[in-house]
Amino acid sequence: MTGRVLALDHGAARCGVAVSDPTGTIVTPLDPVLRPDTRRGVNAVREVVEAAGAERVVVGLPLSLSGGDSDQTRAARAFAERLQARVAVPVELYDERFTTRIAQQAGGTASEDSRAAAILLETWLASRGPSELKPRPVRTESDRECP
Repeated sequence: MTGRVLALDHGAARCGVAVSDPTGTIVTPLDPVLRPDTRRGVNAVREVVEAAGAERVVVGLPLSLSGGDSDQTRAARAFAERLQARVAVPVELYDERFTTRIAQQAGGTASEDSRAAAILLETWLASRGPSELKPRPVRTESDRECP
């Protein structure tokens, strides 16, 4: 897989945003989107997806420590479904446990929400492995050894 991936750390007040470079090597936090569950907020997220040239969106799924659903988990699922209806790229959910805590400890100049989205995206990218992120070389006749 190649292409930019956008990660969202959904919250009722703010939605953290981060984007990868096309190779999946560098992750950059962006400005958060305010009130993402409103019509204006969802449209703002859609605009970020389009402006970034994202080919996939990963929405953080805040599972409980036991792996179960909570009110926040259900809200993230509903947001992802609503967003999928408004963008032309795949939207998937990915476990975001501990991303906010890691973002708090790491510090930085970007918003905490977008730092959490960056950690989510780094984790998602790492889970894919290099072979799934980089294009495979095309073998040609000249690549074959001569007898």
